[in-house]
Formats: sequence, structure tokens, C-alpha cells
Amino acid sequence: MKYHLRQALLAMRGNVTATLATLMTMTLTLLMLGFVLLLTLNVNRTIEQLEGQVEVAAFLAGDAQDDALLAQARAIPQVRDARLVTSAQVLTEMTQDSPFARDAAQLVGNPYPDTLRLRVARVEDTRTVAAQVAALPGVDDVEYGAGYVDTTVRTLSAVRLAGYLLVGLLLLGTLFNILNAVRVAMYARRDEISVMRLLGATRGFIRMPHVLEGLIVGALAAALALAILTPAYLSLTQRVQQLAPVFPVVRDPGTLAPLLGGVACLGILIGLLGSVFATRRYLQELE
Repeated sequence: MKYHLRQALLAMRGNVTATLATLMTMTLTLLMLGFVLLLTLNVNRTIEQLEGQVEVAAFLAGDAQDDALLAQARAIPQVRDARLVTSAQVLTEMTQDSPFARDAAQLVGNPYPDTLRLRVARVEDTRTVAAQVAALPGVDDVEYGAGYVDTTVRTLSAVRLAGYLLVGLLLLGTLFNILNAVRVAMYARRDEISVMRLLGATRGFIRMPHVLEGLIVGALAAALALAILTPAYLSLTQRVQQLAPVFPVVRDPGTLAPLLGGVACLGILIGLLGSVFATRRYLQELE
């Protein structure tokens, strides 16, 4: 193993330009990958918080069968929770926000109808649930904040999808960079490899230094990426919390550690797999 490690370090030193280019490319890729994953994590947390706050309010007619409508609303698959709020309860809630509401109600009567308040399992289902509830007999009107809910859902979903696509492209680009770097290193040592093959060296023996080279480059890129990404993310989220405390940014170590550790492991794995594929393909071309 010492021999293979020494050969790997010699190969890296002999191809400094290719090694540094691959290292920088992998580091930048892992930085972007980590940033996209952290952004996606925060987007998911925002969607979860939005799901817990968004309600579909169904205003019932005076002659509606409240209990029957409540049972029908609960039977909708996308509904996570449903409850009936009577007109008196609605008036009490409105009185807390506006003391003049009760005085007005004493003059003209309680203007608020009985209301079904529904919480959806996913915020994306809000429009679907609103349409199904509006079709129920005895429902006069439905309100769910279509203006901001639909816009928010579309924006967050687009950000999440773009993040996933970008992650896939970055991973493919990094893998191809590793393949090219290892192939260049093996091509530079083609004469030595030919002699080793003539002397009876096994494929595994020939490939091992280059596999270690990819592993080392992947580990270095992962370490550099985490050393830059972690303090930068913590500093940025601290600033976001100060400027916009309503955003549920993720800062707890229990959530961040597995994600950042996954980024590091992914960098090492890409370096290892890239070198394995490159050496196998190069040796197959020589046969």
C-alpha cells in the first residue's frame, strides 16, 4: 500500500496542472452542490411552515348541515385536519382583533357564518381542496388566499426543481472531470504501464495508484469545500435571521451535520468512482 500511495503522490506531482484543475473543479462543484442542497433544505422547511399555517376557510349557508359537511370535508384525502367554527366563535375571534365588532353585531346582528377550517397535508393541494369543498352543497364561498399561496407554491417548487437539476448537472460534470484527469495521468505513464504489463503486473496493481489519486483528490476537494461552505452558510443564515426573522432558516447541527457529511462523502465517492471507471476504460483500450 505504501508503494501505491507513493506512486499516486508522484503521479499527482508529475501532473500538477491537471491535478490542480480537477481539485479546483471538484471543490467549486461541491461548494455549489452544498449550497444548492442547503437552499433546498431551507425551501422545504419554508414549505413545511407554510403548510402548517395555510387554511382553507369554507363559509356555510344558514341552512347547511354543519356536521354532515364536516364529515365530508374530513373524508377528502388531502385534508389533514378539519374543524367547525360557529358564527359565535368567529365573532369572538373578530372581537379580539376589533373591539368594535361586537358593538356592530349588537346593532345589526352577527354577520359571520359558520365556517369550516381545513388544513391540507401539502400546500400544493390547497387549490384542489378548495375546489372540492366549494362543490359541496351548503357551502356559500371558499377562501384560501389564492393570490399568495399559488404564487408562493410555484416559486418554491421552481426553486426546488432548479436545485435538483443543477445538482445532477454538477455531479455529471465533476465525474467527467475526474475521468479526464485520471486518463491524462495514465497516458503520461503509458510507457511505464506497458512495461508493468509485460512483467506480468495485474490490472489491480496497475490501477491502484490511480484509484488512490482520485480518492485523494476527492478527499481534498471535500475538505476544502466544507471549510469554505460551513462558515459561509452560518454567517449568511445569521444575517438572514437578523434581517428577516420570519424565515425558518436551518441552523441546528443535528440537521446540518448529515447533509454536510453527505456532501463530503459524495466528493470522495465521485473521486473514487471516476478514477475506477477511467483506469478500467484505459486498460481496456490497451488490450
